Amino acid sequence: MIQDKSKGAKQALLERPWFLVVALAGLLGGAMLITSFIRATDNTLSLCSTAKNTAASIAEYSATPIQLQSIVHYATSQTVPQQSFEEISISLNVLKERLPCNFLVFGLGRDSLMWASLNPGGTTVFLEEDPEWIEAVLKDAPSLRAHHVQYRTHLSEAGRLLSTYKNEPMCLPAKAFPIRYNEKCPLALTSLPDEFYDTEWDLIMVDAPKGYFPLAPGRMAAIFSSAVMARNRKGDGTTHVFLHDVDRYVEKSFANEFLCEKYKVNSAGRLWHFEIPNAANMTNQPGDRFC
Repeated sequence: MIQDKSKGAKQALLERPWFLVVALAGLLGGAMLITSFIRATDNTLSLCSTAKNTAASIAEYSATPIQLQSIVHYATSQTVPQQSFEEISISLNVLKERLPCNFLVFGLGRDSLMWASLNPGGTTVFLEEDPEWIEAVLKDAPSLRAHHVQYRTHLSEAGRLLSTYKNEPMCLPAKAFPIRYNEKCPLALTSLPDEFYDTEWDLIMVDAPKGYFPLAPGRMAAIFSSAVMARNRKGDGTTHVFLHDVDRYVEKSFANEFLCEKYKVNSAGRLWHFEIPNAANMTNQPGDRFC
């Protein structure tokens, strides 16, 4: 009887959402702590032969100012990143391989300080359409690099843009680049800061602009322009594009049209991860379509 009651109480706890969240957070936090301790111990043991190497090891694991700010911010605030742990982990794994890198993020939000802190020594830039929101976020995190941008599209136009873009030659992959001067293609982002065009981005996160009411800009142009820039990469390697909210029709449709199912390499929750080669490394790719 006592054993049955004990099992019943345990089952009741496991069925409570808050208990599962706390338990999962504890497990993840413990795993991360243990992993960090093991790595630090291994490096200390292997590098303790000279004071110089020991100092270098300590410097390697020193947190940057923005990382320290990020820790304090999330530890003392009730705000949490918009994406789930599983979704964040996909981007984090790529960041760890490409550090330091050029990381472009469409959107400024509760996770911006986290993204910047996960790219120490690299360039992380945020593009946001709401100037009041930029002011509010930068008030608490002035070290973030954020630009105000304006879009030429509305979400209500998504269907028409998707069905007619091929009628405009300047929207086709062979002629869409450089998008800075591509005024003829309504999906090309032509009024962004110079930094957007002058930088070769290693990672692009599309989690904005707003796309949940008819007059919102929608993410059509952000997806299209990310695909064009990835295809025209001049340096080595591929461009990683992460698209959030793929449970929505517009995001999913434009991803399938421009980012291409064949380049999708991972997914979790509402996030898709694409790894896009430059056009020179694409085989049997016609110039009149992206996929």
